[in-house]
Amino acid sequence: MNDTAPTPTSTHDDLFGEVSVQLDGQESLVVDGEQIPRITLTRAPGAEVDDHIAIGTRDPERLTLTIDGTEVKLAPAKGKLSRRSYRVDVEYDGASYRLVPDSIPSSRLTRDGKHIGDFSSDGDGRVLADWREDAEVKPLDASLGYALAAAFGTGGQPMWMMAIDAVSTALP
Repeated sequence: MNDTAPTPTSTHDDLFGEVSVQLDGQESLVVDGEQIPRITLTRAPGAEVDDHIAIGTRDPERLTLTIDGTEVKLAPAKGKLSRRSYRVDVEYDGASYRLVPDSIPSSRLTRDGKHIGDFSSDGDGRVLADWREDAEVKPLDASLGYALAAAFGTGGQPMWMMAIDAVSTALP
């Protein structure tokens, strides 16, 4: 554990006011705000750590997600070649949420398949949200969007760009 308490990053959300994102190394994450439910995401002690992931792993068996104290199923995909392979799914209270990269810097959040917002984060706890004007955004949408973006990062290169990188790396 860290000897010092982590410093939360505060962001002003256009719909929900101040949102706090607190990363404790790669061990845990807390998202909170006056108008949104509290979310915690913790990595199991002893789990193998991937330095490229803010929370340290994409293994759902090594992660625990709670919403206002209730444990919720979290299903991050393995994260291989395609953008879609970096998706993160959550089922809660009869709704299906997905955060999936849709451009190099950002990911879209969907609820039951409907695009409700876009998130950007480099994995440092700072998260930017851009809500769709035609979406009915709920407080839980904000909590999950901020938590998933902060924990797993956002965005991804298109597959063709990764293929070019792989080929150019293999050439002498």
